[in-house]
Amino acid sequence: MGCIDGKWAPVIIIIVITMINGLVNALTKKVLDGGINHMIIATYRLGISTIFLLPIAYFWERKTRPKLTTSVLCQLFVCGLFGASLMQYFYLLGLSYTSATLGSAFWGTLPAITFILALIFGFEKLNIKTKAGYGVLLGATISLAGALILTLYQGIPLSNSHEHATISHIQKGHENWIKGCFLLSLGVIFFSSWMLMQAKVNVSYPCPYSGTVVLSVFGTFQCALLSLIKTRHLEDWILRDRLTIITVIIAGVGAQGMCTVGISWCIKQRGPVFTSAFSPVTLISATVFDFLILHHIIYLGSVIGSLVVVIGLYIFLWSKSKQIDICKIIKVPTSTVKEGEAEAMRL
Repeated sequence: MGCIDGKWAPVIIIIVITMINGLVNALTKKVLDGGINHMIIATYRLGISTIFLLPIAYFWERKTRPKLTTSVLCQLFVCGLFGASLMQYFYLLGLSYTSATLGSAFWGTLPAITFILALIFGFEKLNIKTKAGYGVLLGATISLAGALILTLYQGIPLSNSHEHATISHIQKGHENWIKGCFLLSLGVIFFSSWMLMQAKVNVSYPCPYSGTVVLSVFGTFQCALLSLIKTRHLEDWILRDRLTIITVIIAGVGAQGMCTVGISWCIKQRGPVFTSAFSPVTLISATVFDFLILHHIIYLGSVIGSLVVVIGLYIFLWSKSKQIDICKIIKVPTSTVKEGEAEAMRL
């Protein structure tokens, strides 16, 4: 990541990451509809990520890599548990009950959830007496209201898909829809928690490739253990379908490997709240692949809820940028006064 700098580098990188995640969401949903254990996909995904990133981490960061202490290992273990294992357990299970479009729509609530958790744990501060602070709170509230619409209102189908077999889980009833949305929410909450943890890990262990490798190793074993909840048959681990193999490779190398490194780098450059603000790109990407390529049904509730989430997100993002600008303006006179006082003392 060191060769990419400049003001727009984090923006470009996070947009590419979210587009890849949208594609992977659509492909993963297609594979899950085939009945495969979702944690087998997660285990392969993390294992492939480890194999792919290991040589890159070794050669790229061998001169800058600090000592891997017990404290850092424990932090990465917890990061793997929250950001890889538990996140994928709940999110992929929720995806199997709903759709790639709905799953990606829930990522639109990521900034609001991340910000609320950041407030609780002291990463962020909020002054609702200012217009910017009120806007941040309003945007977060609207995003969460959109998630509530996604959960409680399915609505009529807006497309005439002939691929009824692939949407059997959605057609089982509203109970599965609500259950899936609840599981998707849990997955997003775990990922938000990981982003805050990763912000601290970046300080104690500033090596994104090596950190991701260690996280992926922990996550692989954790996912393998979690897979035992659903199945313990060895033959379930043999991937025979070509689409499943392609999906696992893309998910492992792209979404889990390079994207996790990219997200870690963006968190280091701009912070967890900024990094989470581009999640609607995942929604757009997933919708395009879900509808045009995989021919899945899109429901009215998904469209309305997604629009509300995106509106809330950009109210939040605009207000957050104004809040940052206000902080910069406030800091300038203070530093100027201090410099003047120091100069007077020298005289």
